[in-house]
Amino acid sequence: MRHVVEQLEASRIREVANEGLGRADVLKFWFGESDEVTPAFIRDAAVASLQQGETFYAHNLGLPELRDALAHYTHSLHPAHSASHWLDRVVVTSGGVNGLMLASQALVEPGDDVVVVTPAWPNLEAQPLIMGAKIRRVALRVQSDGPRAGAWTLDPDALLAAITPATRMLIVNAPNNPTGWTLSAREQQAILAHCRRTGTWILADEVYERLYFAGDTANGAAPSFLDVAEPDDRVIVAHSFSKSFLMTGWRLGWLVLPPGLTDALGKLVEYNTSCAPVFVQRAATVALQRGGEVTPALVAHLRQCRDTLVPLLRAVPGVTLAEPLGGMYAFFRLEGHSDCLALAKRLVREAGLGLAPGSAFSPHAAGWLRWCFASRDTARLVQGVERLRDWLAAQPPSGR
Repeated sequence: MRHVVEQLEASRIREVANEGLGRADVLKFWFGESDEVTPAFIRDAAVASLQQGETFYAHNLGLPELRDALAHYTHSLHPAHSASHWLDRVVVTSGGVNGLMLASQALVEPGDDVVVVTPAWPNLEAQPLIMGAKIRRVALRVQSDGPRAGAWTLDPDALLAAITPATRMLIVNAPNNPTGWTLSAREQQAILAHCRRTGTWILADEVYERLYFAGDTANGAAPSFLDVAEPDDRVIVAHSFSKSFLMTGWRLGWLVLPPGLTDALGKLVEYNTSCAPVFVQRAATVALQRGGEVTPALVAHLRQCRDTLVPLLRAVPGVTLAEPLGGMYAFFRLEGHSDCLALAKRLVREAGLGLAPGSAFSPHAAGWLRWCFASRDTARLVQGVERLRDWLAAQPPSGR
């Protein structure tokens, strides 16, 4: 076994979830997914494909119909270029996770310098690490006081100083999991201009692009590197059907990349998964074609969930929390509880409340907790806060 694989850290989120195995009474907010099932018309498309016998291999890059739908979808969000411009730049992958891993396999050599903006979903660090990269973190900063206390923000100067001609790749996730931080278009332009000078690749995880609440963009989506990049820029953007189309279990995503990389990515798809299942791709094609029936309502509901949870959590004594601008998470700190992994486990066992520990996302997020507020019934969020309040009230002063 390779040493780097042996040294990989197991998921701390699943470590907490294991505390609640077999318990139906636990309110589960630990994983990054909604508890709503995929819409019926998407499921029906998969069923119809299976009934038609579409159980064979497909093209490495994805079904032509799906790639065409993705090109038009990308154009609808980023209209500076035509749908035909995007068509040769789209690669269908077996999940957003697979797409991100393919990008690392394509670009990272052993010993390469890779910069990651953190806190971040742990896979973003682990994947280039598996390829033998040397990982350097640039940490977001926390606002300690004022109306945005608890907000995580980027120090652009610190990030640009960390990216040198020796840096092979920058990995940035915005809107961010777990903090809800987002990049502005101006920050993206500055980062891209610097990476052009250093020859650094940008791998942008934009799977939460549509889950954006600031309302300061024309299309309602978060700012994207696709809006500022030129066709041949060293930029790869990863997307997924999981979040915006309620399709987490379907395991389908896509990459948008410079056209010169498309054939090479096709070879990597061949040696990883060969292709995504046809019936899943048929379902995704319908999801894109009828996305107006899913995503806008989902975003509106997630805003309602956020606006239900955040004020209630802020009212809990000892909680520090800023309203997230994007994503589906409330990321908060609870005064007097620095060991967030132990705290998360206790909350499962003693309060029936399942949250993710901040240390799963970065060492400097220790002491924080992530609450996924993508709940079909907002009453579950209210009940969760009540359980947190009751648990805190039952703690002796020394245990707080």
